[in-house]
Amino acid sequence: MNRKATQVLFTVAATALVWILGSPAVFAADAIPANDPLIKVIFSVGAMIGAGLAIGLGCIGAGAGIGNAAAGASEAVGRNPAAQGKIMMTMMVGMAMAESIAIYALVITLILIFANPYKTFLFG
Repeated sequence: MNRKATQVLFTVAATALVWILGSPAVFAADAIPANDPLIKVIFSVGAMIGAGLAIGLGCIGAGAGIGNAAAGASEAVGRNPAAQGKIMMTMMVGMAMAESIAIYALVITLILIFANPYKTFLFG
């Protein structure tokens, strides 16, 4: 993607974000009383959607990183088979670092589902 297309894409994304956050629909939840069960349902569904997005995007990123590390290591071993030990050790460390992103996403997901700190803050 060239520089001009990237600038246009970021401009459109920023404009959409400002438009969405500035719309009155964002503040519609202020009109619902805090003791209304509907707001609890909306909050719980939002937490579940956020948890699903967190684990989904985190695992996609980890999978891409691990696949990239394995592909690079396979290519390097194919070019220089004598350096296989050093390449494999570096690949394993890189894969562990990429896998840690998925573990962080899992922790965030479990916090959102089971121990959401905002639930007690909002609903007592």
